[in-house]
Amino acid sequence: MNIFDKYLEIIYKLIKDESDKGKLILPHKLNSITVEIPPEKFDSDLSTNVAMVLGKINKKPPLILAEQIKKRLSEVLDINEITIVKPGFINIKLKNDYWGLFTKDILSNSKVFGVNLKEKKISYLIEFVSANPTGPLHVGHCRGAILGDVLSNLLIFNKHNVTKEYYVNDYGNQILFFTKSVFLRIREILFKEPFPFDNPDLYPGDYLIEISNNIINNNSKLKFDNFETISEKLTEISVNESLKIIKNNLNNLGIKHDNFVSEKSIVNNKEVDKVIKKLKQKNLLYKGTISAPERKQSNDYKIREQTLFKSTEFGDDKDRALQKSDNTWTYFASDAAYHNNKVERNFDKLINILGSDHTGYVKRITSLVEALSNNKDKLVCKVSQLVKLIKDGKPFKMSKRKGDYITVEDLISEVGKDATRFIMLNRSSDVELDFDFEKVKEKTKDNPIYYVQYCYARMSSVYRKLNKNIDDTININSNLNFGVEEIKVLRKISEWPKCVEISCNKLEPHRITTYLYELASEFHYYWNLGKNDESKRFIINNSIKLEKLVFLKVVSLVIKSGMNILGVETPEEM
Repeated sequence: MNIFDKYLEIIYKLIKDESDKGKLILPHKLNSITVEIPPEKFDSDLSTNVAMVLGKINKKPPLILAEQIKKRLSEVLDINEITIVKPGFINIKLKNDYWGLFTKDILSNSKVFGVNLKEKKISYLIEFVSANPTGPLHVGHCRGAILGDVLSNLLIFNKHNVTKEYYVNDYGNQILFFTKSVFLRIREILFKEPFPFDNPDLYPGDYLIEISNNIINNNSKLKFDNFETISEKLTEISVNESLKIIKNNLNNLGIKHDNFVSEKSIVNNKEVDKVIKKLKQKNLLYKGTISAPERKQSNDYKIREQTLFKSTEFGDDKDRALQKSDNTWTYFASDAAYHNNKVERNFDKLINILGSDHTGYVKRITSLVEALSNNKDKLVCKVSQLVKLIKDGKPFKMSKRKGDYITVEDLISEVGKDATRFIMLNRSSDVELDFDFEKVKEKTKDNPIYYVQYCYARMSSVYRKLNKNIDDTININSNLNFGVEEIKVLRKISEWPKCVEISCNKLEPHRITTYLYELASEFHYYWNLGKNDESKRFIINNSIKLEKLVFLKVVSLVIKSGMNILGVETPEEM
């Protein structure tokens, strides 16, 4: 049950009735009227801005209109108290009896509690990670990987159709350098030739030794005498070996993609030619020149005529090159082909999760997708900002042997999958995140994942002491009467559908972690009341009241739903 939607409908019906009686003038659209969560200081369950929205068109002060609407709202049976707050908010407090009906409704519809069933369901393609297949994932990839996965889980929870995709950048100079690095490592293993660590183009990480040994052991017929002779075959094998490592990293993070799309296949299938033809037909290409990038401003930089995409027509700051003066494609050309491929697969919405180093890339790619799809809102790019690892109050670096970066494997072995996933979403993705190893391991309320998991473990312990299972169905054959402190927690439970709705609409899954921490805080506060007040304890004389059993059940349902979206376990014992 979404009580905010329910009372918004009641208010709509009420003001339309007043309008039919000639007592109110309504605007053409009512979508600016809201029912929201009131500030805690007002001790109310709901708050609406209806009087302020109607003030201008009715030429009346909102406080006067609020009194008029209050009289009609007082006719609603479930409402206990209505207060008006300047400049015209109407705050509503529900009767205690209502919360018994509320919890019954949750238990009857537990599988869809929080889901916006009235919303139109659409199809999403979410592309995330898409790291070059040149070695294991590092922490720089980790936050974006978790953001993409949890965003997918969130939309799936809300009954949308979601496809999770990884774009394999297996084409271009970086792959050539990677393959050459593998070849030289193989030569080092087989013929004791020193690896040229002084070559800045090569990949020096020790993980290449594992890749090289796997290639040697599984390709006995392949000769490693001449790089040019085996380059194409070795590239295919090396990329596949690297992808095995990446998929294992992702699996250890609890992430599984539906599709892996190869850039090389996009190019070889002439999809670049296809998108160029499409843009030409739209008259969005021309031969021209662009000024040198700031980092290349020098007398040595030569301005050359290139094939340019008219991205400025879609809000970009300059037009973008697709084909160089020597007729070779730019990196942007293959990205254009890939995004045209996405558009032609007819998803309703495309989402790209990008690293912080791709912030400047957002406008050009959204401009391109708008041009290809004739839809300004077809593509949304979410940027995942940097993560700073902290240990003993200082920046922390691990695994230098793997090539100057910290791997996902290291992070998981240090703190575990659950902590990694939860803490990476503990702040909005568009701000930098401090990941403090010591705090993540603390067993205190300052460690949010521990605090939420401990909440679920406490509830499970009550069921266990009663020889019950927390997943068992509860049969309710009587009215439920909750106390003030229990209603305070149930009020937070009522916010769950709104949390899911806002998180989906804004594509901000970090709101789930915030909500779960707040709910856990409310529950722990209630639990601790039992230390001094026996009536607040769950088990008294080896038995439990039905209200308290139901109370535990609905809180546990929401905690588990939220943690499932995050891809984090809810242990029954800690």
